[in-house]
Amino acid sequence: MKLIRQHSFLFILLVLVSIQKSKAQYNSMWIPDTLSGTNFNLDIKDTFSQIVNTGNQTITAGINGKFWGPTLFFNQGDTVHMNIHNFLNDSTTLHWHGFHLPAVMDGGPHQVIPPGSIWQPYWKVTNNAATYWYHPHLHTMTEEQITKGLGGLIIVRDPIESALALPRKYGVDDIPVVLTDRDFNTSNQFTVVPYGDSMLTNGTLRAQYTVPSQVVRFRILNGAIERSYNLGFSDNRSFYVITSDGGLLNAPVALTRYLLHAGERVEILVNCSGQSGTTVDLKAFNASLGNFVAGGENFPNGPFANALGKIDFNILHVNIGPATASPITTIPSTLTNNILLNAANANITRKLTISDSSASLIPGVTILGPNAFILNHKLFDITHNEYEVPLGNTEIWEITSSSVFGHPFHIHDVEFNILSVNGAAPDAAQAGWKDVVFIPGATGGGPGGGGTPSVVKFIAKFDDYADSLHPFMFHCHISLHEDEGMMGQFIVTNKTTGVKDLHATGPEFSIFPNPANNKIFISFADASTQAYYVRITNAVGRTIYMLPRPQLNNGIDISSLAKGIYYLELTDEKTKQTSTRKFIRE
Repeated sequence: MKLIRQHSFLFILLVLVSIQKSKAQYNSMWIPDTLSGTNFNLDIKDTFSQIVNTGNQTITAGINGKFWGPTLFFNQGDTVHMNIHNFLNDSTTLHWHGFHLPAVMDGGPHQVIPPGSIWQPYWKVTNNAATYWYHPHLHTMTEEQITKGLGGLIIVRDPIESALALPRKYGVDDIPVVLTDRDFNTSNQFTVVPYGDSMLTNGTLRAQYTVPSQVVRFRILNGAIERSYNLGFSDNRSFYVITSDGGLLNAPVALTRYLLHAGERVEILVNCSGQSGTTVDLKAFNASLGNFVAGGENFPNGPFANALGKIDFNILHVNIGPATASPITTIPSTLTNNILLNAANANITRKLTISDSSASLIPGVTILGPNAFILNHKLFDITHNEYEVPLGNTEIWEITSSSVFGHPFHIHDVEFNILSVNGAAPDAAQAGWKDVVFIPGATGGGPGGGGTPSVVKFIAKFDDYADSLHPFMFHCHISLHEDEGMMGQFIVTNKTTGVKDLHATGPEFSIFPNPANNKIFISFADASTQAYYVRITNAVGRTIYMLPRPQLNNGIDISSLAKGIYYLELTDEKTKQTSTRKFIRE
């Protein structure tokens, strides 16, 4: 009997040790800080971060911090002003993913922020309430800069969403969840590869988080370089999709799986009522993905080999704790009444292609894999506008893909409605406003090509922000593919205002006071002249300020400049021609 009791004691001890080890394997998920209002200061820096628990810190990049950036809260209808200071050793950009805004403020490859420069875009927020994000978009450098950790979430509020009984206590019952993966070398440093061996959730390895036993909202971003995540819970519970990329769905959609591709966002509600003291795992059920969906491959070696390929793995260990004082306990039956675009009103159907080309056939271009994935049979050329979209057009974009691989396609400027995927209407959870759509690979083919092409159609309206100089982008949102040239661009044109006049002269203006201490003002010879862009450089030509469509009535603040000689280059709104004047900061 004594021996039995000893064995029982040892068994209980082993169980307790096992439980403690189980708890110890998780790290508390970091929640990004928040900024709200209409004026935002964002400092982009090279940093170090202790991502791996032991050993060396990882060389990272962050925005107002060591890794990633703050979550920005916008209100629909506000005009937001951004003050972006690039402290990196490299140039960068910041793209406001999903936002409807002028091309010159968009943060694509054309709005390059050199090291040490300040970029000050602003725009009126017209987007619906949803989860958006910002990230670098410097051509050929996007994968590297996202790998280092640059990016952040944006949450837009609007009256319709605010009137609903939804969880919205940030970090309590309204949880941001940023999904990505990384490869670490033996010194705990990131390697720039398409797929990592380690899951990072909000920059946290083996993440866990405690949520209250009530209805909880997860705002999920796929911020990965390439991988898709087939989301679901370990107990196969239902969750309720309430938004797509660009706003609320008409009603919640109950699912047990949701395939989220690079660049996409989704908001889900999970009912944890009455479950205090229990746990559940948010997982990627990627073992079931097809071989030509990102993350569904299983490469044994080479640059695409990774430990997470074609397996199921944990994303977030969820501990369920006590309810809050005023919990949300029910899932609403309706959310909004979206008025979607009507295909019958389209002015044009634009036909795009996605295809594969052997990398060896493209001289001077380095491609990581055997295939170059290309749009419209060409690689990206930053000097070439693929389309001129007339202002006010409603357009159907029809994308036919003979590529063996599936690609998440993203367009700047507009949110769109998916019309069909291979002839079928979109799933209910994809039937709202989108800015990323997954283009499946051709069916019945293989690595050598062939098969039946896939066809996806979406509809969008280009109702403002004509600009003859700065284009908007469309591209695959797999950063590797984008950097390798799977991207194109278009301009929105207003024929009534004309395009850039190559024979016009630059604007006539003067700067006063000059010399100046705190502010300078611009005086135009022609009072009807408007500034499209102002760029201030120092005496050796280094860019200090980048001011798109500056509001000049209150002058330009130069109080932070060191004493010396500077040059102000001003681009005219109408002609897009430039003139330069010298001024002195005394």
